[in-house]
Amino acid sequence: MPELPEVETTLRGIRPYVENRTISKLIVRNRQLRWPVPKALIDARDIEIGAITRRAKYILLESSLGTIVSHLGMSGSLRVITDNSRPRKHDHIDWLVAEGDKIRYHDPRRFGALLLVTDTNQDKLFSHLGPEPLSDAFNAEYLREAIKRKAAPIKPSLMDQKTVVGVGNIYASESLFMSGISPLTPANKLSATQLATVCDNIKYVLQRSIDQGGTTLRDFVNSDGKPGYFAQQLFVYGRHGETCRRCESKIEKITQAQRATFFCPTCQH
Repeated sequence: MPELPEVETTLRGIRPYVENRTISKLIVRNRQLRWPVPKALIDARDIEIGAITRRAKYILLESSLGTIVSHLGMSGSLRVITDNSRPRKHDHIDWLVAEGDKIRYHDPRRFGALLLVTDTNQDKLFSHLGPEPLSDAFNAEYLREAIKRKAAPIKPSLMDQKTVVGVGNIYASESLFMSGISPLTPANKLSATQLATVCDNIKYVLQRSIDQGGTTLRDFVNSDGKPGYFAQQLFVYGRHGETCRRCESKIEKITQAQRATFFCPTCQH
């Protein structure tokens, strides 16, 4: 699933082609995504686009219709098309930009979405979300307050979007490895020093991944159609049974909250 770095990378890639421009129309080849594409978007013409931003894993386009919300789901990507290349299998939507470019939405599993909302502050998609992990609002003091009553393990606690947004499975595992903290540790048992370390490493790992264009494990590609390269720098995620890059112990894999967790039993305690 595309996580925060992959969505941020996508946003930065499409922004020069869409921000403060006009989408002449959408070509929708398959409306049935996670939720059906709204008819108002399908029928619209000459949609004026303003600022493009990100909230959690959502790309937000301020427009003359309201806020257009794009979510990549499990396997989605948005590519910039500057020629007349034909749609491929699973290319479900084209945004036709008035200047002649296209933004093409590709999604084999169709768990993504393209929606239209009137108020992101009130909409149920956004009203429960915690702070952005790369913002100043996400710090050790905030995290201590957010998890002080949570006896659940720290790893699924970090993946709770009410606690902090965008820290998915890959980056929670990697951040805890960098922090030397077992994913099994109860969240409310971490010291102030440990919480500060976790916050710092979440920011570090996310920014490193953004700088590398995100992590491609299967489907994700950037707006230029190229994969992200952070996968080559992963210490634990997806490396079950392989040797730890630091201590040569074997990386272990367990299941937490129905998600795979990878960790080094020697480096993390």
